[in-house]
Amino acid sequence: MSGMRIDPERRGHLVDAVRGFWLEEFDEELSPFRAEKLLDFVVQALGPQVYNQGVQDARKFLQERLDDLDGEVYEPDTTR
Repeated sequence: MSGMRIDPERRGHLVDAVRGFWLEEFDEELSPFRAEKLLDFVVQALGPQVYNQGVQDARKFLQERLDDLDGEVYEPDTTR
């Protein structure tokens, strides 16, 4: 897997989650090796899109807050 890195502890939890999901949904055991391969595929296929959407959402949220800032803290200049 190139690109996104997942720390080993989190990766272990995700592999366990994939295995649990597979068992629940398909009533089949999934080996740790296959769960890791599936996780790698999902992260590679979806990771960049999900990450980029998160960045766009955060940017939009912050921009809306900055736009509101003018209305919240603006003091009219009465010296003119």
